[in-house]
Amino acid sequence: MVALFKKEVSSFFSSIVGYITIIIFLLATSIFMWVIPGVTNVMDNGYATMEFLFINAPVLFLLLIPAITMRMFAEEKRLRTLELLMTKPLTNWDIILAKYFAGIVLVLFSLVPTFVYYYSIVQLGDPVGNIDFGGTMGSYIGLFFLAASFLSIGVFTSSLTSNQIVSFLLSLILCFFIYLGFDTLGDVFGNGKTGYFFKQLGIQEHYTSIQRGVIDSRDIIYFLSVIVFFLTLTYTGLLKRNW
Repeated sequence: MVALFKKEVSSFFSSIVGYITIIIFLLATSIFMWVIPGVTNVMDNGYATMEFLFINAPVLFLLLIPAITMRMFAEEKRLRTLELLMTKPLTNWDIILAKYFAGIVLVLFSLVPTFVYYYSIVQLGDPVGNIDFGGTMGSYIGLFFLAASFLSIGVFTSSLTSNQIVSFLLSLILCFFIYLGFDTLGDVFGNGKTGYFFKQLGIQEHYTSIQRGVIDSRDIIYFLSVIVFFLTLTYTGLLKRNW
């Protein structure tokens, strides 16, 4: 598994895909936070807060993560190398987790440079350091789990097809629905129990909850459940393929 994990990470950075993903993410967040005038511009709003990053980042991950994952299994199927991979001393879980954790590494490489934004905003605060540290760290944790959930969905959709474009579109639709769709359904049903139920099924509700800086075990369990659910679906699909 470790060898396959290293191979997957290497494949991201031996091609232009990994670099483009990181550059687009950092460039887009920088432009929205520091260049384009408006509600997400730090200087225009005059508040020492990282909130603007955490508003834009989920939308960017919604587009970028399906692009990262679309080739994971689809490319193996197209090149007919998946069968060869399965003949090696690797379990289905080894293959799935190696590809999944390689995606996690790319997400982390995207997030780590954004701490430069945090340092800049700390220095711009009046007084210096006047920033909600708890809320910021909670938002980073929430954003990581959000990206990890999107990755599990992308791995699953990539395992369904040999066409990368189909994989990308399926992943985009599923991620969009789980992120915003359930929340929209909750609004349709109002503030009653039904509306609350649908909102609890969506990622946005739990992501927003963690952003408050209080790490609720229910939110962590939700994200882990989403990840395990889609990775298990991927495993089931590969198991049927073996039959």
